[in-house]
Amino acid sequence: MLITKHQNIIDNAVKANHERTFYAQYPEHPKAYGEDAPAKGEAAFKSLLNQPFTRLKQHVSEGRAGEEVSPYTLEPLGITYPVTATEELVKAARRAGDRWAALSAADRAGILTETLERISGHFFEIAHATMHTTGQSFMMSFQASGPHANDRALEAIAMGYQQLRHFPEKLQWEKPMGKFSIKLEKSFRTVPKGPGLVIGCSTFPVWNSLPGMYADMITGNPVIVKPHPKAVLPIAIAIAAIQEVLEENGQDPYLCQLAADSSDHLITKELCEHPQIALIDYTGGSSFGNYVESLAAKGKTVFSEKAGVNSVILDSVKDIDAVLQNLAFSVSLYSGQMCTAPQNFFIPESGISTPEGKISFNEVAAKFRDAVTALVNNPKMGAGTLGAIQNEATLQRVNAAGQLGGKVWLNGTPVVNEEYGSARTCSPTILEVSSADQGIFEKELFGPVVLLIKTKDTDHSLLLASRMAAQHGAITCGAYTTDDTVKEKIATVMNSVFTPVSFNFTGFIWVNQHAAFSDFHVTGGNPAGNASFTNQEFIVKRFVWVGNRTYVD
Repeated sequence: MLITKHQNIIDNAVKANHERTFYAQYPEHPKAYGEDAPAKGEAAFKSLLNQPFTRLKQHVSEGRAGEEVSPYTLEPLGITYPVTATEELVKAARRAGDRWAALSAADRAGILTETLERISGHFFEIAHATMHTTGQSFMMSFQASGPHANDRALEAIAMGYQQLRHFPEKLQWEKPMGKFSIKLEKSFRTVPKGPGLVIGCSTFPVWNSLPGMYADMITGNPVIVKPHPKAVLPIAIAIAAIQEVLEENGQDPYLCQLAADSSDHLITKELCEHPQIALIDYTGGSSFGNYVESLAAKGKTVFSEKAGVNSVILDSVKDIDAVLQNLAFSVSLYSGQMCTAPQNFFIPESGISTPEGKISFNEVAAKFRDAVTALVNNPKMGAGTLGAIQNEATLQRVNAAGQLGGKVWLNGTPVVNEEYGSARTCSPTILEVSSADQGIFEKELFGPVVLLIKTKDTDHSLLLASRMAAQHGAITCGAYTTDDTVKEKIATVMNSVFTPVSFNFTGFIWVNQHAAFSDFHVTGGNPAGNASFTNQEFIVKRFVWVGNRTYVD
């Protein structure tokens, strides 16, 4: 029994979920996976190029599709995937789900943990696939699509395992009635809601997809994964490994299916609106996200992560250079193509306080510009930190950012990647705008665009940041202050609009990062999304508790 094999892993994950301390089942350092793993992974990735992807155990298809292009080489990957009719996908999911639902929570948890162990053997292959579909650097691709994604999946398994066992399966119930009593035998079972749909994004095709996939499966539901047409390979490799383990353990591999499509024939809405799709997990832009959320009115259970406008509030600091170096890295990491990347920097017009005295707004802006410039021009760090721009439309948006208005402190320019001369790159653009320019800073400018917003004072900064979060959503907020009273005020106000705050980050920890088993990714309380990785609600809304009673003579 796989639950016996993996009980220790599951128990540790349940404990970590509860305690919220540091825990990682899958080490983020590549050396932990053996000396020959990197070379084997790269070779495996290269062996997939320019041919059909045949690892999936899905044998009913109408044809094939594939349009992925590497942001580093600007060459097509040449890989095609099976295209299956929506009706076939749903029918196969329901068939597989019936058998899966009959398993106990423990058996499901054991099998699903085994799938993660199998996926871990593909981490390097998935890293190259992520790199050449999303534009992330190799190290970021390895960590985000490998160990970090697996840990978030295990987090969902552990939370599901715990919630599914929250109440007893069976008990004898007795109500005293004076000289006699009423006796009932009661049983409680969890009933899965039905087939789930996970809609992937082009920038984090594994990290953002695995939590919903595993939350569906641990709660007894089959899942159909609809990746972005430009970023299919990373999640396809993972799904193939999952299907392999399912089949080896007597389960229907169609429990977890890939639903590939093409940009000129998208099937997302068709899947979303299919009457038998009960659960939808979505990551992506707010426009389509709002449509997905509207399907709740039609009986769908929806979990969304959409766009947010993330802020940094600068009040006072101990070391301005350490702060701005940290923030320079935050805005440059993966060229700002992270849902957690900061965009709006609120800075009082009188400047910010330091132990050496006040630093003016212009001095802060100049130091920040210089910190970003130094980072992106660093031959050892620049190209690796920025990665590549996933989508040409993002690059065009950044190139046009200087026309938004305000003062240009730094224009984004291409950055040479010595390994990939054709890489689509761009350093951050930094603009200064006033607090009256809400038309500029109230929307997400996806990519490496940073706005320095001049405010009256810190209270004004906080007012604007909280208003942005309430009206347009925020996933993160960074704040810098040496005053405990100000710190508490910022926390209270930003938390009231359901936005977490990261205070005084310097060194090797950035506001962009969220740790599995400890940090809740998105709170689910503001327009940036209605769900959170991984709290109880992310699990319990996928199944229903049903109780049965039998009279005992």
